Amino acid sequence: MRKFVYPLVIIGSVAAAGCTLPQMIKLATKQNLQVKPDPLEVHKDTVTFDLSGNLPAKLLKKGTVYTLNTYYKYNENELALQPIPFKAEEFPANKTEQTPVTKSFSFPYKDAYKEGTVQIQGVATKGTKSKTTPRLDIANGIITTSKLVQNSYYAAFADHGYNNQEELVPVIIPDFNFERGRSVLRKSEIKADKGKQLDAFIASKNITRTVTITGTHSPEGLERINSKLSEERATVIEKYYREQMKKYDYQGVAADIKFILKPIVDDWNGFKTALAAYNGISADEKNEYLTILGNGGKFEDQENAMKKLKTYNKVFKDVYPGLRAAKTEILTVKVKKTDAEISVLAKQITKGEVSIDALSFEELMYSATLTPSLDEKAAIYESATKKGNNWNAHNNLAAAYIQMIIENPAKASELADKAATQLDLAAKLKEAPEVLANLASISLLKGNPYKAYSYAARALNGASSDVSRGVNGVKGASEIYKAQYSNAVSSTSSASDNYINSFNKGLAQLLTKDNNNAAASFAESSKKNPNFALAYYGAAIAAAHNANGDAVVSNLTSAVKIDPSLKAKALTDLEFLKFRTTDAFRNALK
Repeated sequence: MRKFVYPLVIIGSVAAAGCTLPQMIKLATKQNLQVKPDPLEVHKDTVTFDLSGNLPAKLLKKGTVYTLNTYYKYNENELALQPIPFKAEEFPANKTEQTPVTKSFSFPYKDAYKEGTVQIQGVATKGTKSKTTPRLDIANGIITTSKLVQNSYYAAFADHGYNNQEELVPVIIPDFNFERGRSVLRKSEIKADKGKQLDAFIASKNITRTVTITGTHSPEGLERINSKLSEERATVIEKYYREQMKKYDYQGVAADIKFILKPIVDDWNGFKTALAAYNGISADEKNEYLTILGNGGKFEDQENAMKKLKTYNKVFKDVYPGLRAAKTEILTVKVKKTDAEISVLAKQITKGEVSIDALSFEELMYSATLTPSLDEKAAIYESATKKGNNWNAHNNLAAAYIQMIIENPAKASELADKAATQLDLAAKLKEAPEVLANLASISLLKGNPYKAYSYAARALNGASSDVSRGVNGVKGASEIYKAQYSNAVSSTSSASDNYINSFNKGLAQLLTKDNNNAAASFAESSKKNPNFALAYYGAAIAAAHNANGDAVVSNLTSAVKIDPSLKAKALTDLEFLKFRTTDAFRNALK
């Protein structure tokens, strides 16, 4: 009899399994599961969702495994996600209570996944036997609104370093000295080097703005009793200057000179300066004079006190004569090339017709700002890179390439690598905010928003207001790619005022559920560029979030009128799922 026991046991086990698994499958139909979000959404090139709910009580049987399989079905293909096994021994409470289900899933996004469904299927297993539930659709495909982000580029040109404004250059003529108590300009002074220097300057007819003549006197009584002596000394120099102007036939701009006379009376500053430079007495002896002046009192009392010092006669002889003078300081306009001259020379340099030394580095860099042609700018900056190791030349050549790409995106493949090469050279010389800002643009252009964000954040440290606004646009776009939507709102709010940054601001607001402000930003974008179809499309999504069917239709109508390809996108876009069945929606997309 024993040999029949085993077959009976086997038959009994099979019968038990055959009974148990159908029971489990029957109970599985009562499972309550849901997906959030539904529809799915893509953020940061990844689709993430949570599966949650409950398995019914008594579903799990001793010695069995219930596996919950999840799939993303798209077209004729599917993506199998991680299964969730449930063993009865691990969930003893299932005998009387529901078993909670909580699981997060994620998978990299591909465009082919846009239209699809999340499916679940239960598998009850005991030994080698298994039974499956029918597949159940529990969530729709993927909302791709975050993929609408538009790359924002900024060409950051560094300062050329050239001052194209009028500059005044001081010309100091050595002092004209006068005899004690007199204000006559002696022929010996005129024939001296100082006189020849002044005469040569006047003869050159430099454009001069001011001539300041300071007349002074020495401290002793004979000089001081004539209170007008300092003024007269200044006046005689002015008279001589004007006579020379007449001699050299000054006319026009050159003759428009303002004379400023500054008579200095009863002032010890000139004396103190001369005394400090005088080596004829010791430091202690100099301090005797400074002590008298420091004690204050009337000018003549101080001068009388000095006369009692043992070194007075030496000082009177050596220092005082130099105080009987007139100092002439001239502010003349710095001679510069005209913008036209600079432009002509720059073009000749780029064509190899004249030496690169025909312009200074600063003049050459400035010349690039005088032409609207980006090709000419690039040629000039390329020439500038040959005038030594200057980071701003390499940076500005790269910036010219970036601006070309902004104005003609078709040139991106041709110019992006050229710009990157120049920026590498510039960065080795100096990691200036402009260089980092341009590196941010190139990184975003090459599809690396994380690197672009890093460069943009660094560029903001010490950047000018213009560079800050430009690079904030790059940073904001990068933050949308990174799914840092609140940060993106802040960055784009501080970005350059253009339609791309306004659109990205609206998109970031939309992705933070700030639908009303998003609608306003999209409207601002379409106002800046009425032919930008995506601004109207974004406004339609904001209207859909607010359940405003009329605004959905009107904005979609505007969008597809500009870009008919958006019809197909709107028809499959799950943002408009609730409006698909309305006549107005269908008519807008005919």
